[in-house]
Amino acid sequence: MSLLRQRMLEDMRIRNMSPRTQECYIWQITKFAKHFNKSPEELGIEEIRQYQLYLVERKTSWSVFNQTVAALRFLYLTTLQKEWKVEQIPFPKQPKRLPVILSVGEVSQLLKVVRDYRYRVILTTIYGCGLRLLEGTQLKIKDIDSSRMVVRIEQGKGKKDRYVMLSEKLLEMLRLYFKTVRPSGIYLFSSKQNRDKPVHESGVQRAFQKALKTLGWKKQVSVRTLRHCFATHLLEAGMNLKTIQELMGHNSLETTQIYLHISRSSIQNLSSPLDLLTDF
Repeated sequence: MSLLRQRMLEDMRIRNMSPRTQECYIWQITKFAKHFNKSPEELGIEEIRQYQLYLVERKTSWSVFNQTVAALRFLYLTTLQKEWKVEQIPFPKQPKRLPVILSVGEVSQLLKVVRDYRYRVILTTIYGCGLRLLEGTQLKIKDIDSSRMVVRIEQGKGKKDRYVMLSEKLLEMLRLYFKTVRPSGIYLFSSKQNRDKPVHESGVQRAFQKALKTLGWKKQVSVRTLRHCFATHLLEAGMNLKTIQELMGHNSLETTQIYLHISRSSIQNLSSPLDLLTDF
């Protein structure tokens, strides 16, 4: 391991950044260095600008571009302590896209056709609790509190703990799952190869995509869609936005307000001006 790589890892650990973020940052810096075939210490603002243009020309997704900029900012401003202004490594403008939402009936239909029983339970849990994929795969047996009917999400995004509701239907499914699969170790959904590790996210994603293929749906949806559906369906059922924010683990209410724009109830209650035309 190079000295620069080691120093950057240490800087990220000092700031208690998640292992996944550390891994992503190192990977993006590695790609940046390979592109110029030089150490990042020999590169500067002009090379960063060229690399950003390269990513734009390759039509790199906003999320990857954003991750690359964050990694470069951390390396040069924190680890290498370059006296640059943050604005010299600009973030791209985030596209404003609303997530695709499935109806309650469509979610039910989708979950029913997931063939692998274990993955069906995981995906149902993700929808029933509004979890991120990583939060769902890393649930521990002790996180399910049936006496209080809550699920504890330990160290979710932003290193925050939170609680979400545990529905009666989900509890019934988890009890049957526990009797059938008999998970051992600490994880509720452990890897088949290693019981001491959680199931890998890629397996859950594949199971979701297979279910979509079975149904013949062409909608641009993913496992994350189930989390969006959770929030939207709660809003349509009358739950207030502040409570949904807490259940989702959002730092800002502004993040949660996106569901106001996609909630069916808020749109259906509006009248089109076309209805006001009398002689049409």
